[in-house]
Amino acid sequence: MSHRFVRSAFQVALAAAALALMTTTARAQDVGFNAMPGTDYAKYKTYAWVQIQGEKYPDDITDTQIKTAIDSQLGAKGLTKASADSADLLVGYHVAVDKEQQLNTYSMGGASWGYGPGYYGHGYGYGGGGSSTSTTSTIHVGTLGLDMYDRGAKQLVWRGMASKTLDAKAKPEKRTKNLNKAVTKMLKNYPPPAKK
Repeated sequence: MSHRFVRSAFQVALAAAALALMTTTARAQDVGFNAMPGTDYAKYKTYAWVQIQGEKYPDDITDTQIKTAIDSQLGAKGLTKASADSADLLVGYHVAVDKEQQLNTYSMGGASWGYGPGYYGHGYGYGGGGSSTSTTSTIHVGTLGLDMYDRGAKQLVWRGMASKTLDAKAKPEKRTKNLNKAVTKMLKNYPPPAKK
C-alpha cells in the first residue's frame, strides 16, 4: 500500500469526521438564561400562564406542545398551576416558528412589565399606564423564550432562551422530542444556581 494512498484515505476520513462534527454542532441547541439579582426563588410555589402583549403565537397544536413541555418541567421543579389572580409567577413564552419575531412585554391592568438592555439584549423594568419604554430585539427562527414574572412585584424575575428548538418542517414526534430536550436544558437553570 503506497504512502500516497494511506495519506489520501486518512485525509478523506479526517474530512468526514470534521463534516460530522460540523453537522452535530449546527444542530446543537443553545440555551441561556438571566435572573433578577437578589430574588428568593424558594418563595415561588405556583404559576399561571399569561399571553404576552403583541406576541404572535403559533397554531393550537404547537402552542399545546410548548405548554405541555414547560408544564412538565415546572412541575418537576415543584411548581403547581394556579389562577392568574393568585399565582406567585406569571409565565409567558416567545417563539419564532417560521419567521423572526420581536420580543414583547407582558401587560396587565394598564401596566406593561418589560425589560431594557441586558442579557439577550434585555434587562428588567416596569412601566405604568399601559405603555412601556423598553426596547425590543429579534428572536430567530426556531427559538423559544420563556419569561417568569413575579405577580406581586410586577417584574420579570427569570428569562430563558433555547435556540434550534422548533422546526415547522419536522415530523410531530421529532418536534416534540426537540422541544422537550430544549425545555429540559433551559429549565435546568431554574431556579438559578446558587453562587459559590
